[in-house]
Amino acid sequence: MVSVSVALIEGWLPFVVILLLILVFSTFYVRHFMSKYDSEWSSTMAAIVGLSAALVTSAIVPVDIFLVSYMKDSDGHFREWANNSSARDHVMNSVLISYYVMYGLLTFLFFLFLPFMYFFFEEKDDIEQPTVATRCCGAFKYTFVFVLIAAVLLILGAFLPKRDIDNASNATDWQKIEDLLKSLGDNRGEDALSFLISSLSLLGMLAIITYTAYGMSAMPVRLIKGYRNIGKDRLAAEQIRSVTTKNIDAIKSKYTGRRSISSRDQARISELEENRRFLERQERHLAEEQNSCLRKCLLVFRPFEIFVGVFCLLLTLLIFLSLLLTNIDKAMNSLGYKIGYALPKSTLPNPIDMILVFSQKVYPLDYIIILLIIIYLVFCSISGIRNLGIWFFCVRLYKIRPYRTTPQGMLMMNMILMLIVLSINIILFELTPQYSSFGSEVYVNTTYVPAGNSSSTPPVMSCNVAAPEDLCIMTRLAVLLTKFFYTMWFFGAAYYWFSWVFLAVIPIGFIIVVVRRKRSAIEGLVDHDDFEDSDDDLIHA
Repeated sequence: MVSVSVALIEGWLPFVVILLLILVFSTFYVRHFMSKYDSEWSSTMAAIVGLSAALVTSAIVPVDIFLVSYMKDSDGHFREWANNSSARDHVMNSVLISYYVMYGLLTFLFFLFLPFMYFFFEEKDDIEQPTVATRCCGAFKYTFVFVLIAAVLLILGAFLPKRDIDNASNATDWQKIEDLLKSLGDNRGEDALSFLISSLSLLGMLAIITYTAYGMSAMPVRLIKGYRNIGKDRLAAEQIRSVTTKNIDAIKSKYTGRRSISSRDQARISELEENRRFLERQERHLAEEQNSCLRKCLLVFRPFEIFVGVFCLLLTLLIFLSLLLTNIDKAMNSLGYKIGYALPKSTLPNPIDMILVFSQKVYPLDYIIILLIIIYLVFCSISGIRNLGIWFFCVRLYKIRPYRTTPQGMLMMNMILMLIVLSINIILFELTPQYSSFGSEVYVNTTYVPAGNSSSTPPVMSCNVAAPEDLCIMTRLAVLLTKFFYTMWFFGAAYYWFSWVFLAVIPIGFIIVVVRRKRSAIEGLVDHDDFEDSDDDLIHA
């Protein structure tokens, strides 16, 4: 068990480091965007906890892949510590428990904690002279709706009859998956949680289509295009303000002496004066940016920013191409929608899968790449939410802006990120079906029959679903998603259909961002809804 402990330490130690980095990042991110005038310590801590939980869940995947790969050596044999099946089960159970703990935590945060904190803050404005007790009562009243929804989904998941898979188009291929599902056992608690997580993941696919797909297009292009010239923006604001002032004076000049201003012109003057104050605030921020030492220093890193933008654009293209080929492969070779478009074996080349397999020769390059892909998808999601804001149908509810985002907006963003992280695991599974299922595992194909009567040694092959079950260990991510997909085929089919929409949104977002003009250096810092006194803290922040 000493070697097993070493394997667990080697697998989970980087995760602990990443956990600490996530906590630091979440704290600074929330503090950077949270409005200091509206926030409370409770809402700030809730936002930090929610963001950290969402990011930590995505960080388990590389650990999962590392541990299954670490069980095998390059010759296809189990390492000495992994020869015992109980040792392998001990390691993989630790990963499985981690997934269930994080999924359970996300469920608790999504349906109880974050809604409660959201409505707890709302009660502050809805009640005159509110006390903590009255705010808690009001928050619990609205949070009960979320709890009721969760309870209904759990009951449906526990007692809804599972569809039997009969007459599969390929009985041999399906038998492998069916044997895997039988080995997982039948537990109503797990079925209930699986149904609940699958339902949330379905909502997460909508969020990925809206925010992640747009972020994958917008973030690289914006890095390449950079900002507009501050001097030109400042001059344009001054000219518009001058014209606005002249229009105000022209209207007032019509009413000389004691003649009172008509209500129509008075409304027009008020509108123009508000626009003038807004332009003055823009000029103030632009002047501060133009004279900022930090802004001047950042000009030195402009070539690096362009390089990062080009790299991100190539990564977006690679992800797009890999997912497209996987979807085409499923369309041609899967077992059909009644089995959730299960693809027992990939037949078309997958660029990301090929890169990950090739990079296994240089340890730990493949784990760095898979972690980079996960981080990139998460940051694209955050970028998409920040740029688009939070919408409900056609109504924008919240804007995500530095130092001006309301606590409700931050909490809502965290709930969306939780849904996105659940769906990122699905996208990752479809993006790298081979690597995310078996990592760098290989096995000795003892059933191989050489041509003729040659006595060549059995070849070493990459693990796949068709490999003997006792020679290849699937990642817990693949096991869980297999159960999510195939116990209720609708989810697997819906994820597949949504992935096509995801692919369609990426080029649309790219066209929109390319056509749009460059962003302003003070984008998101100034808005008509702001009160002017808040600019002082923002400028000196």
